[in-house]
Amino acid sequence: MLRTNDALTVTRLPGLSTAIRRVLSARAEATAIPFRVVFADGSEFTHGDDAPAFTVTFRRRRAELALLRHGHVGIMEAYFDGDVDVDGEIALAFRAAYDSGFDEERNPLVLARNRWHEINYSNRSVAQAKANARAHYGLPKAFYEPWLDREGMTYTCAYWKEGTATLEEAQRNKLDHVCRKVRLAPGETFVDVGSGFGGLLFHAWERYGARGTGINTTTEQVEAVREEIARRGLGHAMSVVECDFREMPGQYDKLLSVGTLEHAGRDQLDEVVRAHAAVLKPGGLGVIHFIGHVGDAETEFFIREHIFPGGWIPSLARALEAMEASGLEVLDVENLRRHYALTLDCWAARFDAAWPRIRSLDPARFDERFRRKWRTYLWSCAELFRARAGRTHLFQVLVAKGNVAANYPMSRAFLYAPTA
Repeated sequence: MLRTNDALTVTRLPGLSTAIRRVLSARAEATAIPFRVVFADGSEFTHGDDAPAFTVTFRRRRAELALLRHGHVGIMEAYFDGDVDVDGEIALAFRAAYDSGFDEERNPLVLARNRWHEINYSNRSVAQAKANARAHYGLPKAFYEPWLDREGMTYTCAYWKEGTATLEEAQRNKLDHVCRKVRLAPGETFVDVGSGFGGLLFHAWERYGARGTGINTTTEQVEAVREEIARRGLGHAMSVVECDFREMPGQYDKLLSVGTLEHAGRDQLDEVVRAHAAVLKPGGLGVIHFIGHVGDAETEFFIREHIFPGGWIPSLARALEAMEASGLEVLDVENLRRHYALTLDCWAARFDAAWPRIRSLDPARFDERFRRKWRTYLWSCAELFRARAGRTHLFQVLVAKGNVAANYPMSRAFLYAPTA
């Protein structure tokens, strides 16, 4: 660890508040990443002897006050507003913040704002849950195309098994991984909960001959997938139902729920998991893939307020309890945390590279404030999933409705055998 007297240089400090000096001096010692901070009065704070990996510049004094009042949320919101600039490696700026535990402070103002967010945007009602989903997933397909994988536009964590070189390959790996976990077979039916742009529906039909029903509450995505199904002439093999996750119709041989539980909402987890169990036939297998906390923790306010309204990340323990209470046997839990960091690296880099194309879609909608929010979301989450002490992980839980049949493999070996 770098010693404070060796690694920190503060110039022209008299214009800075004692509080800001104290925060920076205390936090900087926890990271080896060199950086520079320039304040509104021109004074500087430098950490490390090497060239700064990034420079944070406060353009206005109100941004410094936002930092003091709202902690990490304050400085991020000041960045959205253009009151703070970040030059250099923005990913390393977030890594340094996570190293220092800067995001873990329980700021009372932020906690109050988070509670107020829940009052206004709770997923308790179906109408609000739909509005919340559309706020994020209802963005035009043309917005997502430049930075998601080019084959299935899969907007969930990929699977970077050894030797994987591209995002496209990693997403194919993930689709195969979940299909193989449930032993998906020709002629079987499956439900794809949170079906997005339909990548899993098409993959499962083409590779496994299984007939899928997608469940999606976002009108824009439902319409896009229905158009693609019609274009490919696959109406006999798959369909999409527009409904809330708590209102899914029918029963199916297999269940694939990829990236859904995060959108159940703080108080709706049990209800959404019961609905998952209800659509699975007795003896059927399912994969429930979701972002989860290790231990109980507040869901990051910045993400709820600016990116995923109403979202709530459950703890793994709570999710498992809900599954067991719904009659699902938990067969296996796999943690793909590190895989999500690599996936987000790709998304973030592609988003940055594609920004001129995205902005041209609608300059009024996709403005500089939007760009700063989304690149903060993508780069910060990439570093969140690789943080040394991070408690936000990505889990795949394999379940069976009732105790699993004796013919299910006794080991994981079948998952890694060559594909027939």
